[in-house]
Amino acid sequence: MLPPTSTPISSIFTERKRKILSQLEIPEEEYTDLSPKGSVDARIRSFVDEINALPGFVTTSSCAGRVSVFVDGSGKKVTASVNAVDPDDDFESDEDQSDRKAASATSAAGGGKGGGSWLFVSHDPVDLKALKDDGDVLELCGLSRDSKISFPSPDDSRPRFVHFRFEPMILHILTASPTHATLAHTSAMSAGFRESGIHSILPPNSTAEHTATPLVAIRTAGLAFSSIVGYLSPSDESIVPMVPPAYLSTLLRLANQRFELNAERTERFRRALLGLDVKTTVKEGDGPHGKWEDAEARKERKRREGLQRRDEVLKAREKTDDGVVDDVVSGLSDLGGVEHVER
Repeated sequence: MLPPTSTPISSIFTERKRKILSQLEIPEEEYTDLSPKGSVDARIRSFVDEINALPGFVTTSSCAGRVSVFVDGSGKKVTASVNAVDPDDDFESDEDQSDRKAASATSAAGGGKGGGSWLFVSHDPVDLKALKDDGDVLELCGLSRDSKISFPSPDDSRPRFVHFRFEPMILHILTASPTHATLAHTSAMSAGFRESGIHSILPPNSTAEHTATPLVAIRTAGLAFSSIVGYLSPSDESIVPMVPPAYLSTLLRLANQRFELNAERTERFRRALLGLDVKTTVKEGDGPHGKWEDAEARKERKRREGLQRRDEVLKAREKTDDGVVDDVVSGLSDLGGVEHVER
């Protein structure tokens, strides 16, 4: 859904985009970020490049989707580290800290925010054929082969649980204007990213030097899921499973299925945003009198036109009904009159 060429792009946005893209010029072997993986997802890199090639758009953060297993933090304040465990760290927008680099398949890191730890992270589907037995499944999820199922003590008021989570693709796109933002948002919504939204739709102040550069968050909660699968033993800090390996295998299969659905939804968004689908392409002249209109204006115009057509149909129906009654009465009169019989 490409924006009209007449939409102006401010020098402020142009400079911000230049700074963001300059980060991408850093050699991949030298670039790292603060995500647990420490690099960008290869599965979405080409799409990110396509977005950044569009006038009026630049990505500020991205994640192609991921499956992870992590331990809750203790809740105590600790010094932040590169491996800090924050389940949303790949999903926060930061212009100076974008996720852009060829992906490593998986990573596991310990320590971090609140004393929590990552046990497993992958931005790609898991090769289930490589898991030969239950022990492989347990080890993949950060558990010991000899682990036995157990549960936290009722006396433990704040158990630190182990979570298995799948999270779908998310993108943050800085745009040059509300028009650009609306087009990105409409493309995302039509592709199934129903929790997408637009931030900073208004400029910081009313001066001409500070034009609005809205940030569009592309996201969906429909594919995400999370399950508690274990806990951290307070006695020896070992990871104790609360579910059998078969249950973990089921979660891994479900995550792989969600990766496929996530890829399909991402491709629909890509085609809509890049204008590859005719039915979602908006061009100049689509509105009344040959004027361009954004999606919200078109929606409001269609609503008004629909209400007008409804009123016209109702008026026509009333006239037709009155005419039919008059004809029936006239016909009965010709046959001998109409009598009113009291019973």
